[in-house]
Amino acid sequence: MYDAETLGKYADVMLWGLARGRRAPLRKSDFVLVRFDLPGLPLAEELCGRLHDMDMIPVPRMQPTPRMEHDFYAKANNKRLTTLPPGERDLYSNLGGCITIIAPESLTHLASIEPERIAMARAARRPLQDIAHLREDMGAYGWTLCIWPTAALAGQAGLSLADYADEVRRACLLGEADPAATWARVAKQAEAIRTKLDELGDATLHVEADGTDLRLRVGRMRRWAGVTGRNIPSFELYVSPDWRSVEGVYTADLPSFRSGNIVQGVRLEFRQGRVVRLDAEQGEGFATGQLNSDPGAAMLGEFALVDRRFSRITRFMANTLYDENHGGPHGSMHVALGQSYANTFSGPSDELTADARRDLGFNSSSLHWDLVATTPRKVTAVTPGGARVVIYEDGEFRL
Repeated sequence: MYDAETLGKYADVMLWGLARGRRAPLRKSDFVLVRFDLPGLPLAEELCGRLHDMDMIPVPRMQPTPRMEHDFYAKANNKRLTTLPPGERDLYSNLGGCITIIAPESLTHLASIEPERIAMARAARRPLQDIAHLREDMGAYGWTLCIWPTAALAGQAGLSLADYADEVRRACLLGEADPAATWARVAKQAEAIRTKLDELGDATLHVEADGTDLRLRVGRMRRWAGVTGRNIPSFELYVSPDWRSVEGVYTADLPSFRSGNIVQGVRLEFRQGRVVRLDAEQGEGFATGQLNSDPGAAMLGEFALVDRRFSRITRFMANTLYDENHGGPHGSMHVALGQSYANTFSGPSDELTADARRDLGFNSSSLHWDLVATTPRKVTAVTPGGARVVIYEDGEFRL
């Protein structure tokens, strides 16, 4: 797939992402979970070797194969679906980091599984997410993820495996002499834009595009985030808005692959912050099931914009990690239904209690589902003082 030099650069970039995603540096003998699908083994091996060189303790863990995953959802009773294996809580309570390599051998193997069963199992793992979020807020944990090219991804994207691998190489900047240093420069450029977005305060954003007329408030005690190292590649600038303020219509034109299902042509209608109507050209039943998976699944957890000058992703890649960072001629936008991001809270992390989340309009859910639009759009901000500023147009930030 990749020669030794490119593989080493990919590992370097992932370790840069892991370090950037932490508030404090990794310490000697920290545990780092390396999760991977079987095709991603070459990168997992490279990462484990480099973690040993850094005096870390890698914890390699292969993800279930498509058959294993299908059999789990198809054959397990409710108790087995919702039981966490012994040691999971202890592991997550001691992790310093997690690197995930997404390398699916199938994107549709769960299509026959009832969405409620998937939601039930996902909700049962919520305590592990809560542990990770708490440790992240404390500065003791960081995470990052990437994809490894597979025939399944390439086929759904309409590309050959070789062309798909080239797209990954380009998007992750692996052709650069020092990709990690290039990523650091991209992060610095994004920081300048984030600073200007933060200066707008609790602005009301109006998004206008074909099939979209959406309004929402950024929210009190918010800061914009982006190029955090958590996703490789990542070019988005995002915020978790006050979910209660969302009104209007949003249309996503890129397909979404989730839990073995394909959803395409999604149109969402929001009233008083909740999705009151969902239409989809394909996968509407599954999408509706996602909205009903828990009380927060029908509310917004993220609003994001991608500047075409940053992103080198110009093709549909059949993977949300890439598709939500689409560049192309018009840049892109995405919203996520479900869980909000605590790193967009501008105060001390320990002050974002459950009561504070409710008061500030941070959404809570076991779901986080990104829906991407790549058509031309204009985003106008109305500041608390009444000033109107076009912040995004023709695929670029205008600040």
